[in-house]
Amino acid sequence: MQVTTTRGNDKLQYRIRIGKHELIADAPEAFGGDASGPEPHDLLAASLAACTALTVTMYAKRKGMQLDDVRVAIDHGQQDGAYELRRHIEFVGQLSADERARLLDIANKCPVHKTLSGTIHIHTDAVQAAN
Repeated sequence: MQVTTTRGNDKLQYRIRIGKHELIADAPEAFGGDASGPEPHDLLAASLAACTALTVTMYAKRKGMQLDDVRVAIDHGQQDGAYELRRHIEFVGQLSADERARLLDIANKCPVHKTLSGTIHIHTDAVQAAN
């Protein structure tokens, strides 16, 4: 799937198109934006949170676990020369200690977690814009 961006309405706002979906990204006011949408690092953290919740929920349903909800919060930012994502997971439901431990293990196997923990290669090419 291709993700594309086009200029939005505000100073630094961009519209992000993902298939039939559209999101807005912007920079904070402190960096010259209007804060009309999340900044890119927030979208990265949101991807990890959403992937974690979806992966854990699908696994729990498949295994018949009594998971009513999973709530994921991500704190993120520069820390000691590296970008750190700190994930907090709350499992809601009638789960045993073993089930909670298994769901935590599954959370660490969500595709976005695996991508962010692995080697990432970014290849960039420039395309001449049509006038």
